[in-house]
Amino acid sequence: MGRIEMHAMSRVFAKTTAVDSVSITVDDGDFLVLLGPSGCGKTTLLRMLAGLLPPTSGRLTLDGRDITDEPSKRRDLAMVFQSYALYPHLSVAKNLGFPLRVQKKPRREIEERVGEVARMLEIDHLLDRKPKELSGGQRQRVAVGRALVRNPSAFLMDEPLSNLDAKLRTATRQELTSLHRRLGATFVYVTHDQVEAMTMATKIAVLNNGRLEQLGTPEEVYDRPESVFVAGFVGSPAMNLIDASVSSEDGAVRVSAVGISGMLWPGVTEPLDVVLGIRPEHLVFAEAAHSGGLEVLGTIQLVENLGNEEILTCVVGQQRLSVRTARTGMHEVGAPVRLSASVEHCHLFDRVTGRRLEWVDESSSALHVNADSDLAAV
Repeated sequence: MGRIEMHAMSRVFAKTTAVDSVSITVDDGDFLVLLGPSGCGKTTLLRMLAGLLPPTSGRLTLDGRDITDEPSKRRDLAMVFQSYALYPHLSVAKNLGFPLRVQKKPRREIEERVGEVARMLEIDHLLDRKPKELSGGQRQRVAVGRALVRNPSAFLMDEPLSNLDAKLRTATRQELTSLHRRLGATFVYVTHDQVEAMTMATKIAVLNNGRLEQLGTPEEVYDRPESVFVAGFVGSPAMNLIDASVSSEDGAVRVSAVGISGMLWPGVTEPLDVVLGIRPEHLVFAEAAHSGGLEVLGTIQLVENLGNEEILTCVVGQQRLSVRTARTGMHEVGAPVRLSASVEHCHLFDRVTGRRLEWVDESSSALHVNADSDLAAV
C-alpha cells in the first residue's frame, strides 16, 4: 500500500510562502509528477513528504495514518536525491545494503535482498565497484536500488535524471517507467522537464508560486489546461496565447483579435476580454476563409527545420504565433499565410484571473469560469 494524502499543506520561510495550501491525493500505484519551474515549491513539498521539513500548516497521511509529525525514519518512504547521495567509500553492494544494516536486518537477508535488487536493475556485475568507478546512469541505478531494497510504501524522487546527458536521460526515464509498472508501487517525482512529466506520469500536479494550478492525467493537463500558466508551461512549443475579445453577433458567439476572427458557438454573451489559446499543431494552412472555426492571417517570420517537421513563427498583428507542420521546404520567410483552427481546439481564459472559461449552457447563453474559480458567470 502507498496512498498519500496531502491536506492543505503549506510551508512559510520568514516572509516567503514556498508552498501554499496544497491538497493532493496520490492513490496506491500512482506515478505522480510534481511539475513546475524553478522556485515553484515542488522540492519543498517533496521534502515535507519525506519528513525533512515540517509543514507550517496542513496534514499528511500515509494509508490513512497521520504522519505529519513523524520523523522521516518512521515514514516508510524512500527518497532518491538529485545528487544520488552515495557513500563514496562503500562498494555498490554496501551502498545498496546500507538501509537494511541501519535496520539491523540479518546478514543473509541483506545479501539476498541486495542481490535481488541488483539483478532487477541489471547492476549485479557492479557490486564490488565504488561510486567513482560508475557512470552517471549506473550511479542513478544504485541510488534507486538503495531505495528499492527497503521495499517502502512509496518512492520520492527529486529530479533524479537532471545530472545525466540527453541520451542517457531518455534511456533511464524509460527504465524508471518500466520499473514502476513492474513494481506497481507509488512514485512521487519532482521535475521541471515536461517531457519527463508527460511520458512517465499517471498524474501530473502543476505548481506555480507555491500553489497547485492543476492536477490531472497527462492528457487532461495537455488537452484541457485549467489556466493560462498551465497552457503556457506544458507543451513545446508552448500553446499560443493571444489577447482577444469575445462578443455576440447575429446569434453567434465570436472571438476576434488583430488578424484573427471566428465563430465559436451559437448563442449570446456579454462582451468579454479573454486570452485565446491554440496549440501550434492545431493551426493548419487554409486555402480560403471558413464559415466556422478560427481564421488567422499573418506573415512567416522564421522557419525552423527539426528534421521530420518544421516550426514556423508567424507574425499576426503585434503577436507571434508558433505553427507545427510537416516539413515541406516550401515555407519562405516573409510569405503571407492563412491559417485555421477548429472550435474544439480553441481555449478561452479569463484575462484577469487567468482561469479557464467554459461554454456550459447554450440555453442560458453564458460563459462561465471553470468550477475551481470563485468568479460568477459572465
